[in-house]
Amino acid sequence: MASRVMHWSSVERVHIGEPAAEALRAEAEQLAASRVFLLVSGHLRRATDEIAKIEAALGPRHAATWSGMVPHAPRTSVLAAAEAARQAGADLIVSVGGGSVTDAAKIAALLLKHNVTDTAGFEPFRTTVEEDGRVVQPVFAAPDIRVVCLPTTLSGGEFNPLAGATDELTQHKQGYMHRMMAPVAVVLDPVLTRHTPEWLFLSTGVRAADHAVETLASYHSDDFCDGVADSALRLLAEGLPRIKADPGDSAGRLKCQIGAWQSMIPIVGGVPMGASHAIGHILGGSCDVPHGYTSCVMSPFVLAWNAESDTSRQGRISDCLGAPGQSAASAFDRFIRSLGMPRRLAAVGVGKDRLTMVADYTLKDIWGRTNPRPIATAADVLQILERAW
Repeated sequence: MASRVMHWSSVERVHIGEPAAEALRAEAEQLAASRVFLLVSGHLRRATDEIAKIEAALGPRHAATWSGMVPHAPRTSVLAAAEAARQAGADLIVSVGGGSVTDAAKIAALLLKHNVTDTAGFEPFRTTVEEDGRVVQPVFAAPDIRVVCLPTTLSGGEFNPLAGATDELTQHKQGYMHRMMAPVAVVLDPVLTRHTPEWLFLSTGVRAADHAVETLASYHSDDFCDGVADSALRLLAEGLPRIKADPGDSAGRLKCQIGAWQSMIPIVGGVPMGASHAIGHILGGSCDVPHGYTSCVMSPFVLAWNAESDTSRQGRISDCLGAPGQSAASAFDRFIRSLGMPRRLAAVGVGKDRLTMVADYTLKDIWGRTNPRPIATAADVLQILERAW
């Protein structure tokens, strides 16, 4: 009988299906926040009235709104967000948007705590990976300012104490983690997600499904995590096609949001992901591939590569996708294609000349050595990448 310890993040409350503005006002009141800093999606701020409604609901508690984040959270943008929060005298940081906005909010709170004022100041806080694959997590004081997240995509980072930012000098996306970097509260408002472009909502939904897939495939999982991942994958397998067919299906959107939440529980609990996630981090930070697309492209190829070694952990994936008896790789490939998502690296703009760099950087990722089929060298990663190209 295997034994393990489950870890929990510092998320205390999740608002399920409540209107975003009302839920955030209640959080600000409960937290006695008087200087609420909004770090928001530029699209939501420019093209919708959602941010204005949130500002109005906060009333005098609203300190400032900042919307300058760009994809993959480069250090310079995260630093600019932190400086804006500093100038506003923020006592609560709120993210409204996708994964990059969410990550930036969590890291900004860390930068404020440690008075980081330039990009070089990020270095002491980032997680590193040694040559032998050992992950080194620096120890540092927790942020003083808490975060509340209102996600508009399905990548699930709002539930994770881990956040990523890209070092523009090396084009390497790096991790920053402290238990108290996770938000104190998350607001799941399906109506807010209606403004998310279809490709982004559906592709990040595949990313969430990939969390569940790599949990179910992992030798480090257990009955509890398998059960949560099973539920997550079934919710996403039902909800995503519903949204593809009817973008106004709020109940379907909420199923997807809950599925994305469930997909993160094993990760936060300590189940490591595999090669799809490790490669995906590099494709995002180094090749500018959207997060969701990385899983659309890589996950079935990783499943197929792993299956050459062992299929004993893959049958439940096919069952959850409504394809019992089929290979997990084929079932997930068919599901992703049904959503109209890309399935090749070339289709998302990754040239063949980048594959060696991606393979090398993958070994430096926190999950570069935790794939079910062992990855020891860059040549192992290249086998997967060349199939996916």
